[in-house]
Amino acid sequence: MITLENVTKTYAGETTIGPINVEIPSGGITSLVGPNGAGKSTVLTMMGRLLTPDAGRITVGGLDVAKAKSNDVAKKLAILRQENHFVTRLTVRQLIGFGRYPHSRGRLTVEDERHINEALDFLNLRALQDRYLDELSGGQRQRAYVAMVLAQDTEYVFLDEPLNNLDMSHSVQMMRQLRAAADDLGRTVIVVMHDINFASRYSDNILAMNDGQVTHFDTCADTMKSSVLTEIFGTSVRIIDDVDGPLAVYF
Repeated sequence: MITLENVTKTYAGETTIGPINVEIPSGGITSLVGPNGAGKSTVLTMMGRLLTPDAGRITVGGLDVAKAKSNDVAKKLAILRQENHFVTRLTVRQLIGFGRYPHSRGRLTVEDERHINEALDFLNLRALQDRYLDELSGGQRQRAYVAMVLAQDTEYVFLDEPLNNLDMSHSVQMMRQLRAAADDLGRTVIVVMHDINFASRYSDNILAMNDGQVTHFDTCADTMKSSVLTEIFGTSVRIIDDVDGPLAVYF
């Protein structure tokens, strides 16, 4: 379980995030949605200890992320931010190997190589493993970064906009793979998303934010309602029944 207790973050003397009190259950996929600037990415980075809250407490799987040792946190959770800028020239396999650093401390073992190979296969990157990142398309690089996070082999996986740079087909493929990571690998996946239809199709729960506050947290079934989505996004939303589930249409 992930618990946020009275978490706040203040910028320029003005509280812009929180106080947030929420419990996110272990297992499955929880999507963070809401308008631009709602605070989704800020909350995710605080959960991943890449940003320190000004007040409150965050625990992930019973681990207080502010007080725990860095290596203990890195073995409990893995996080991928939107800004991925590796200045050195790395191959796909070398990049994924960085995900093993909390375990290997830079000296890869047979066990580390096994996790790297599994991540390559899971994201269908085996044919690209010796290609350099700057030789890949944006979508291929994004898959490589997600593979690096999965190779870290943590119970909790935090992803900020993992569908960036992906076309529709590859977005579907990515969400199916994240669904498999939750179902087959037993990971708890927390993902920031803009597309509510992708979120509802592949998630178990949806946490909505607006103006730095949690405004809604429920199952997908109880979230995909016109009245709820209209309040979340501040614009009229119509729900259309589809064979694979409800679809939201903005107008």
